[in-house]
Amino acid sequence: MSLMVDAARVAAGINIVLLLGLLSIWIRNYREVPGSVMRGLILFAVLLLAENAVALAFYFNAPAMPPLAVEVMMVLQVLETVGIAVLFYTNWQ
Repeated sequence: MSLMVDAARVAAGINIVLLLGLLSIWIRNYREVPGSVMRGLILFAVLLLAENAVALAFYFNAPAMPPLAVEVMMVLQVLETVGIAVLFYTNWQ
């Protein structure tokens, strides 16, 4: 089970790094072309960044959880990483 928690920690850490990158891209774009879409994307990144920071803190200080809950959280964290990576790649282009 510790391998699954480690995978979730790594995924949450990668999410944080990718979200910081997206946030910098979107803030730069907002300065060039202000608009409600850019504000929405910035808010999205900030909220998702907060969620991942809390998740990462939880993974390091987690109380005992049922193995099924750990597996589900790890899968969701990894899927979120894939989604954010795709979003980051398309915005980087």
